[in-house]
Amino acid sequence: MTETLEIVNFRLKPGTRAGFVAGNGAVTDWLAQQPGFLSRHLAEREDQSWVDVVRWQNLAQAHAAAQRIMAEIGDCEAMQAIDPASVDMGHAAVVLSTS
Repeated sequence: MTETLEIVNFRLKPGTRAGFVAGNGAVTDWLAQQPGFLSRHLAEREDQSWVDVVRWQNLAQAHAAAQRIMAEIGDCEAMQAIDPASVDMGHAAVVLSTS
């Protein structure tokens, strides 16, 4: 099994930043309960776009969570703030990791 990074780039709907930031605990809590979840880093770029990097034990576990997230917590404030047309998600196999 190869450790995997899930990298999601997106933009928020206008006027939703505060609710998105405040409501992201629900997303992190959900992710933390998923098999294979290792860590998460959420960052805002200077151009107000966002990147969410989630580290998984393997690609299959990342795909499994991605298939369920909208059905299970898609109605939470943080998820509703994301502009769905802007979402670009990809995965990468970790070849080097340091702490």
